[in-house]
Amino acid sequence: MDGNFSENDLSRVVEADRAHIWHHLSQHKPYETTDPRIIVEGRGMKVWDQKGKEHLDAVSGGVWTVNVGYGRERIANAVRDQLIKLNYFAGSAGSIPGSIFAEKLIEKMPGLSRVYYCNSGSEANEKAFKMVRQIAHKRYGGKKHKVLYRERDYHGTTISALSAGGQDERNAQYGPFTPGFIRVPHCLEYRAHEQDGAPVENYGVWAADQIEKVILAEGPDTVGGLCLEPVTAGGGVITPPDGYWPRVQEICRKYDILLHIDEVVCGVGRTGKWFGYQHYGIEPDMVTMAKGVASGYAAIACLVTNEKVFDMFKEDASDPMDYFRDISTFGGCTAGPTAGIENMAIIEDEGLLDNTLAQGEHMLGKLGELADKHKVIGQVRGKGLFVGAELVEDRETRAPVAEKMVQAVVGDCMAQGVIIGATNRSLPGKNNTLCFSPALIATSDDIDHICDAVDGALTRTFG
Repeated sequence: MDGNFSENDLSRVVEADRAHIWHHLSQHKPYETTDPRIIVEGRGMKVWDQKGKEHLDAVSGGVWTVNVGYGRERIANAVRDQLIKLNYFAGSAGSIPGSIFAEKLIEKMPGLSRVYYCNSGSEANEKAFKMVRQIAHKRYGGKKHKVLYRERDYHGTTISALSAGGQDERNAQYGPFTPGFIRVPHCLEYRAHEQDGAPVENYGVWAADQIEKVILAEGPDTVGGLCLEPVTAGGGVITPPDGYWPRVQEICRKYDILLHIDEVVCGVGRTGKWFGYQHYGIEPDMVTMAKGVASGYAAIACLVTNEKVFDMFKEDASDPMDYFRDISTFGGCTAGPTAGIENMAIIEDEGLLDNTLAQGEHMLGKLGELADKHKVIGQVRGKGLFVGAELVEDRETRAPVAEKMVQAVVGDCMAQGVIIGATNRSLPGKNNTLCFSPALIATSDDIDHICDAVDGALTRTFG
């Protein structure tokens, strides 16, 4: 570390944290007798805590965010310069970085044309849901208002985002939920045996057809949007089976349903393309993004739409209710798009998309080798540097291992100085997938280090 904190200063910080901070996703009772962890500094792929312990971060800030790594002075300096010039003006007016970043972003997203700025993935998804609802009232007398979402997918923490949440443990105790959100089945082929009628062959088309069945049951004239992750994240790192996405696209067009792709995790390089959906040849109507847009150097999220959606909100200038009557206060911040410009430039200048594809294949290979050694690994799956390893008690029955055992692996890796993730308070009885999302700058040595730590942890946890 090269920070300026002294040991006494850090003791004060730890006590202030213990007394006043409400940490995310944390049970705080243990903090009455143990110190909360404070991350003091980050450089490249590494972070240091208040005790000076070095960790290799294999989850990009804990939640798939710091795509270009820590300590990027290029981004920090650009943000500083912009804040001095203009830090903020409400999104009812434009800004120079907002316009430039929108142009650069749209260049990466053929078929899409409009960018709506906000400040979190949850909020971006809320905006998309509101657009579906307003279009329903403008065009269909309010009837075509339902939004379909998929089991195991996650779209945010607000009540309406949770209403579109396919992870029952995350949703627990937060109802009643917003009406009009309808669940469709998951597309995890590894667990097809748990779905009635699932075939051995052509599973992807079958899984997409289950969406059509829900549409027909609800009534196509009542369904306005379908919201899906391109690769499911916290629900188990689920890559879509062959045939799935083309059939989904066909269904949406058949029933005039807006296809909303949630790229909050996958967007801006994580899968080795600018956006996860671009692996599958689909043409979404709306795309939401957040985490990797600025790699955590500033808060920013975007809802991007095609011109068809945009045009529906400017049909009658004489009608004061015709436009999208929405605002996001911090969508007017200039730090976000400024950081986004530099973040995108770094990805291009350093060839990080190609690196992500190469290192992703390396990681899948290394974890595949571990699966040959450890029978507890039931399946390894992923796309780019977004990889999961599902742990099972038995490969034949595919019964999930106990969650406490998964967390023991995570804890063992942490003790070794490697931070990995796992499905967490998401799926009752099925929080059994180890999650990996190292920064796009990861080297083969970094991947080997991560996998070696997992190897040791599996050995010590399962024997």
